[in-house]
Amino acid sequence: MAPIPGSGLAKGLAVTLRTMTRKTVTEQYPDVQPDLPPRTRGVIGLFEENCTVCMLCARECPDWCIYIDSHKETVPPAAPGGRERSRNVLDRFAIDFSLCMYCGICIEVCPFDALFWSPEFEYAETDIRELTHERDKLREWMWTVPAPPALDPAAEEPKEIAAARKTADKLAAARAADTAPDTGTGNGNGADQGPGSGSGTGEGDA
Repeated sequence: MAPIPGSGLAKGLAVTLRTMTRKTVTEQYPDVQPDLPPRTRGVIGLFEENCTVCMLCARECPDWCIYIDSHKETVPPAAPGGRERSRNVLDRFAIDFSLCMYCGICIEVCPFDALFWSPEFEYAETDIRELTHERDKLREWMWTVPAPPALDPAAEEPKEIAAARKTADKLAAARAADTAPDTGTGNGNGADQGPGSGSGTGEGDA
């Protein structure tokens, strides 16, 4: 059947009329902050205590927008007679967000969970040179990182937690064994008696 002349126009006007009768929803930003999804890629927060200056994030960054400076310090031995060790101390951790393409590779490759996505997005600047944010600013953004979603109740326990729990149980068992009262060997079972003491083994009747 041939289309009725003007049917396309009628359909378009019907869509327009339906839209006109709906209530307009306007985000009142900046007076009302938007409700962002939990996995929003806003900025990158730095948890400085977990950073070991392994440089893996800077090496894997496709834009080379991460700048890290560090120095080595000598750590005294933990026990007498031990040897001194050296560790890296973070001096600078900066990200140039004018170059960052928000791919998240640095967060994925960090082996110590020092980088996290924050939904914060209000960091525009009038000068592009001010978009390089140092570790103090990255640390402030760490407080805006949302908590991770809860695990599925039927999911297996994470391997790290299971290993830590097993180690803690072993240490607790060892402490309990060390602090258990010594009952002694004189419990009347003949275990400490000499060979001719009549322990009932039949050896003295031969």
